Amino acid sequence: MIQRSRAYLDPDGLPSQKMLQSALKEHLGRLPRLEKLRKYYEGDNDILQRRRASGLPNNRIAHPFGRYIASVTAGYLIGQPAAYTMGDGAPSETLDAIVDLYARGSVESVDMENAHNAAVYGRGIEYVHVDADASPHATALSPADAFVVYEDTYDMTPLFGVYMAPKLKETGGTDGFRVWVMTDRLIVEYYAKDLTVAAFAEVARESHYFGGVPLVEYWNDEDERGDFEWVIPLIDAYDKLESDRVNDKEQYVDKLIVMTGCVLEKDDQGRTPGQQLREDKLLALPDSDASVEYLSSALDEANVEVQRQALEADIHKLSMVPDLTDREFAANASGVAMRYKLWGLDQLIRIKERWFIEGLRERLKLYAEFMAVKGLPVLDVSGVNIALSRSMPANTLEQAQIAQYAKAADAASARERVAILHRGEGWTDDQIDADAERIRMESGIPGSDPTDVGMGDLERRIQVEDDAR
Repeated sequence: MIQRSRAYLDPDGLPSQKMLQSALKEHLGRLPRLEKLRKYYEGDNDILQRRRASGLPNNRIAHPFGRYIASVTAGYLIGQPAAYTMGDGAPSETLDAIVDLYARGSVESVDMENAHNAAVYGRGIEYVHVDADASPHATALSPADAFVVYEDTYDMTPLFGVYMAPKLKETGGTDGFRVWVMTDRLIVEYYAKDLTVAAFAEVARESHYFGGVPLVEYWNDEDERGDFEWVIPLIDAYDKLESDRVNDKEQYVDKLIVMTGCVLEKDDQGRTPGQQLREDKLLALPDSDASVEYLSSALDEANVEVQRQALEADIHKLSMVPDLTDREFAANASGVAMRYKLWGLDQLIRIKERWFIEGLRERLKLYAEFMAVKGLPVLDVSGVNIALSRSMPANTLEQAQIAQYAKAADAASARERVAILHRGEGWTDDQIDADAERIRMESGIPGSDPTDVGMGDLERRIQVEDDAR
């Protein structure tokens, strides 16, 4: 996080040239870290740069643990679209309009990209702007190209945001940089030949109506660290172990030959002893006292495999992302056993979720302010519930058994039993009510209360769904 004092902003909320250059310099100093995280996500690990002495095998095997870890955590966090409801349950014209804008603007894809960037780089960032239809629209940006500067106080209020991009020539080359500085009222475009030392020339400025800095950051945690950043040393060790494992095998096959009591020369075809051995698979020794043998050492595969498994286990344990292909994640595992295996991942996602919802709420404030300017009722964003549901495998049989036990003990209504059946699917209250009502209507049961659905009807529906699968 980059912090500065509000005292150095001008009356329009814009930073001075000196403040802007210092903030850019601080951000640029962090780019090598972001570049390294990008490479590890793409499988371009440090092992690929390793060099060995000439003549030695140099296998360089990179394992993309970074991609696996980031994909699992991002998908687990936001695999299902975020749900927005008023806390008091009352309808809201403004919230409904915003949700409709979200749908038309494919905000689900933006959320996934932000979650992915947060998992890789430690933060995602998006730009909220006005599209061609004069409606608010959100676009995910690369964390390497944009950042927000916060006030140096306890509440860390955003002061301004910065987005930078190379200025392209007609031929595709670059000619300096375009820099946009965004305050809570203005967007000012600058041109700079160099980002840290040259003066910034103002190109254009315009007002916006979002009521806040239109750059929103999605932090991964309080340290702004990626999900696999902590285990990069373990990934390096795993790469080296597996690469050297293959190197050792190559060296074992290409063993040295020790000849005793003889000096071999080229044969009448001009072939060296090495060529003779490779082509004829034999050597003619001068007398019975001469001998030839391979010089080699035994490969300790058992210990290497133990070390490999230990490193792999440490990577998954310390990243809190389990190996979902492991035999412990069998299809017949109970729901309780599965939850225990995913407990660490669930705790990690809960932390990520709190920070991610802060970003979603900040974006919602920007949209709500813009819609208020357009004449819609003011939306109290603090009263909006934002819920993220998990993408979890469901054990339908086990959930049906739990619902049956609840029915036998008279401990749950039919609606609650429908909720139990679909617990792993992240159903909303409206979906549960609608499904319970549909079962009542199909069963011909009188009454309008969806909780009147009988357990037999629920069991029949479960059986029909199981037969269909």
